Amino acid sequence: MCGIVGYIGNRQAAPILLEGLSKLEYRGYDSAGIAVYNGERIDMVKSKGRLKVLSELTHDGEKLPGTVGIGHTRWATHGSPSDKNAHPHFNKEGSIVVVHNGIIENYLKLKKKLQKKGYEFVSDTDTEVIAHLLDYYYTGNPLQAITKIMHRMEGSYALGIIFKAHPDQLFAVRKDSPLIVGHTDGGNIIASDVPAVLKHTREVYFIENEEIVQMTENTMEFFNVDEEPIEKESVRIEWDVNAAEKGGYEHFMLKEMYEQPKAITDTFSPRVKDGRIVIDELNMSDEEIKAVKKIMIVACGSAYHTGVTSKYVFEGLARIPVEVDLASEFRYRNPILEEGTMVIVISQSGETADTLAALRESKKQGARVLGIVNVVGSSIAREADNVMYTWAGPEIAVATTKAYSAHLIALYLLAMKFAYTKGCIDDSDLADMLEDLKALPAQVEMLLNNKERIQKFANRYLAAKDIFFIGRGIDYAISLEGSLKLKEVSYIHSEAYAAGELKHGTISLVEEGTLVVSVLTQKDLFKKMISNMVEVQTRGAFVMAVTMEGNTEAERAADYVIYIPETNKYFTNSLAIIPLQLLGYYVAVGRGCDVDKPRNLAKSVTVE
Repeated sequence: MCGIVGYIGNRQAAPILLEGLSKLEYRGYDSAGIAVYNGERIDMVKSKGRLKVLSELTHDGEKLPGTVGIGHTRWATHGSPSDKNAHPHFNKEGSIVVVHNGIIENYLKLKKKLQKKGYEFVSDTDTEVIAHLLDYYYTGNPLQAITKIMHRMEGSYALGIIFKAHPDQLFAVRKDSPLIVGHTDGGNIIASDVPAVLKHTREVYFIENEEIVQMTENTMEFFNVDEEPIEKESVRIEWDVNAAEKGGYEHFMLKEMYEQPKAITDTFSPRVKDGRIVIDELNMSDEEIKAVKKIMIVACGSAYHTGVTSKYVFEGLARIPVEVDLASEFRYRNPILEEGTMVIVISQSGETADTLAALRESKKQGARVLGIVNVVGSSIAREADNVMYTWAGPEIAVATTKAYSAHLIALYLLAMKFAYTKGCIDDSDLADMLEDLKALPAQVEMLLNNKERIQKFANRYLAAKDIFFIGRGIDYAISLEGSLKLKEVSYIHSEAYAAGELKHGTISLVEEGTLVVSVLTQKDLFKKMISNMVEVQTRGAFVMAVTMEGNTEAERAADYVIYIPETNKYFTNSLAIIPLQLLGYYVAVGRGCDVDKPRNLAKSVTVE
C-alpha cells in the first residue's frame, strides 16, 4: 500500500517521479502528489484521485522544474482521501517535505506535544507529524534530526525527505515498510518497489530496518539509527522489464493468469533433479526433517488459502500435523510453539506486516522459520531462517493469480520432500506424483484457452447480489480462494463454506436463482458433494460445478459443469482454481470494475 518515488540527479525530477509512481499504481491508492525543489523553493502539487489527475495538473511534470524531488501515491489510513491529506507534507515554513508509507502508532501523542509547542496542522494524517517533528529537531544537521525522530516514532515507516537548506541531498529512511534505492545514469533514485526503478537501473540496495540513506547526485551513503556508517551490497534484478508491462493484454490480471503455466514450471523444474526433489534452500538434513513433529503455516489472504490446501497435502502425504493460522491473529493468541515445530510463513510480496510479525514471534520462541515468497530480497526473505522463492516474476494486479499458483507448487514439493524422507511414500509414488506435477502447466494452459465458456457464463451473473462457493476437504480450500477472487475484483458479496456446514445455518441464505459454485475434485467425497448440491438446488439455487473429467454424475445435480483434467488428488487446486479465477475476472470486467486496482485494496499490505 502507498508508493514512494524519489530522485536526485542531473535530469528533471518530476517526469521521473510521475513515471515511477505509475509503476506503483498496483499497490493501491486514492490520492497522489509530488514535490520538487526548483532552485529557490520546494513546489508541491497533489490531488485526490488517480495519477492521471496529477499528470494533468503538472502538464506531465513540466510545471515543476527541478532536479530533486519526491512523489507519493496514498492509500488512506488517517484522514479521508482528499487533497489536503495527500502526500507530500510540509513543515510550516515549507522548508522540509516528507512522503511516508506506513503508520505512526503514537502520532496523537506526538501531535499534542507539537501543538503545545505552537505547531499548526492542516491535515488529518499521521504523516504531517513527521514533517513538524523534523522541523522541531532540525538544527542544521539533517541526519541528526532524522535519527532523533526515529527514536521518538513508534510504528512503521518508509520515508523520503528533502530539506530546502540542503537541496543537493535526498534522504530515505525505513522501518518495517519496504524501500529500495539505486544508482541511475546521472543520479540516484528511491522507490517502494522494483518496478518503479527498472527503467533506470537493475542494481538496487534493499534498505534494512532502521537504516538511513543520504544521497547526492553522485553519492549514496548508508547509516544506522546511531548515525554510524554502514556498508551494503547491491542486488541485481533479473526481471525482464517487459514482465511489468501488460504485453497486449487488456488487464494485468488476465496477463498474469496466462503466465501461470510458466510460473508453475519455473517453481517446479529447478527443484527436481534425476527424479528426486532437491530443495537446497531448505537447508535441512534428513534427520532434521524427520525431527519435525508439527508444522504451523501462517499467512494472509490468498497465501492463507494455499496454506489451507497444504494442510491436507502435508497431513495426507507426510502424516505431520499442520495448523494454519491467519497471520493477523497468530501472535495475539499467544501461540504455543513446542520443540519440533516448524513454522512456514507465506507471502507474495515478502513484506506483509502481519506475516512479518508472526515470523518474528516464531523466531523469538525459537522455532525454525521457512519463508515462501515471490520477491527476492524482501523482508521475509531476509529475516526467515531459510527462504524458498517461487520465481513467478512481478505480479502487478492486486488480485493474485500466478503467485498463488506458484505458492501451491512450492508447498506440494515441500510436502512430497517431507513424505519421501519420512518413508511415507516410496520411489514409485514419488515418480507418479512428479509426472502429474510436470503435466500441470499444459493442463492449466488448456483450461485458460477454454475461457470463452466461462466468459459467457459470467455474463449471466453480472447483477448477482450473493454467490456461494462450497466444497469439502481440499475442495473447501479451493472454494475459499474462488470466493475471494470474485469478491475482491467484482464487489459482489461472496462466501465460501465447507459443504457439510450447509445445514448448520448457511442454507437459509439460499433462495430462488442464487448461484452456488460447487467444487468436487476429491473422488472419495463425490457422493457427499452431490447430496449437498441437491440440497441447494431443490431450494432454487443455480448450481455451477467444477469437477474432474469423467464425473458425469455431477450433471444430475448441477445446472452447469466445468470439467478439469485428471491429476493427483492432492494437486487438484492447481487446476480447479483456473475456471474460478476466470469467473471472477469476467464478472468484474462485465460490471465495469477496475480489475487490476480494486477499490480499497492494496497489493502489499505493509501495515496492520
